[in-house]
Amino acid sequence: MKRYSAFAVAREALSYHTGWGRAWRAPEPKPRYDVIIVGAGGHGLATAYYLGKNFGITNVAVLEKGWLGGGNTGRNTTIIRSNYLQDPSAAIYEKSRALYENLSQDLNYNVMFSPRGVIMLAQTEHEVRGYRRTAHANALQGVTTEWISPARVKELVPIINLDGPRYPVLGGLWQARGGTARHDAVAWGYARACSAMGMDIIQQCEVTGVRREGGKVMGVDTTRGAIDCDKLGIVVAGHSGVLADMAGFRLPIESVALQALVSEPIKPCMDVVVMANTVHGYMSQSDKGEMVIGGGADGYNNYTQRGSFHHVEETVRALIETFPMISRLKMLRQWGGIVDMTGDRSPILSKTPVEGVFINCGWGTGGFKAIPGSGWGMAELIAKGHSPLTDAFSLDRFKEGRFIDESVAAGVAH
Repeated sequence: MKRYSAFAVAREALSYHTGWGRAWRAPEPKPRYDVIIVGAGGHGLATAYYLGKNFGITNVAVLEKGWLGGGNTGRNTTIIRSNYLQDPSAAIYEKSRALYENLSQDLNYNVMFSPRGVIMLAQTEHEVRGYRRTAHANALQGVTTEWISPARVKELVPIINLDGPRYPVLGGLWQARGGTARHDAVAWGYARACSAMGMDIIQQCEVTGVRREGGKVMGVDTTRGAIDCDKLGIVVAGHSGVLADMAGFRLPIESVALQALVSEPIKPCMDVVVMANTVHGYMSQSDKGEMVIGGGADGYNNYTQRGSFHHVEETVRALIETFPMISRLKMLRQWGGIVDMTGDRSPILSKTPVEGVFINCGWGTGGFKAIPGSGWGMAELIAKGHSPLTDAFSLDRFKEGRFIDESVAAGVAH
């Protein structure tokens, strides 16, 4: 792999940049791999990367039915934070946030991590109590957050209206080291690093069946032929239930669409991320000047990746009260992604009833922020059979009643 640097750019300029190679290879599938990861999104690629980096397992294939990063990794609003209430959640999200800080150097690829800070607005007395509680919990967990006053919120976000008639701002939970990253760059950086280790990233290769023998996985059938493996990782977000059915077990998840939109680009006006969970709206400004806006998940199960007018209206109507200036903006584009929701709004990183099959799903609306931590823990789970980061997120918790309830703790699981 040719190392990226300012010197490399200058050197390639002498030959009119004709010497750059492909960022990752496009190989044909081999008959057998030690590990197959299904899903070339952020979580799948991060799992493969840390299998190689941390455990030396490089005979790995990452299979993708579409194009690399074309699912939820390329369809989210890029928020990174770790201010969760429950200890297992805070541990894996804080691990992820810490890995994001040095990810560009680690991958030798600029993921454009921007620790601009995240504010979660408290707009009801219930949220005030909840966020104060979370701030105390975060202090015990070693996660740096603080409760801030409305005046401090206004100082950080000058365009905000504190005195909305329905949703006044009563304060906020502030995480200064939270922020955003470039979603495509995260996927591309991991893919490039995996390819450099000799792993095969195989696009346009849909899994059509999981072959088992005596309760153990033997391989997968794909649109590009049968491939054998010793271990199989299923990391396909909203399609996790479909793959689990192929493997012969069921998952306690449901798939719904989550919609987002961006405005036309404008001059810089907001340099933090603001989340307003009472109205299920959140907003940040991209490097290009667009206001990136998201809302809650659809209220019914579906697999659509399109937006809908009523959702735009519902999300923007509430945000306009808090940010009056956005009422004058035009919407540039809108889209949806398929998210997988568990009952307690916490993920599943677990062994399964089929020996050699591991599942990583249930991230719901908050998967992007967890990509490095999820990959780190999932790789350890596949390589060693358990991981301190993932032990609490096993499938067994649903039959044992060990729920990690972030639906109440976080208000919304973004």
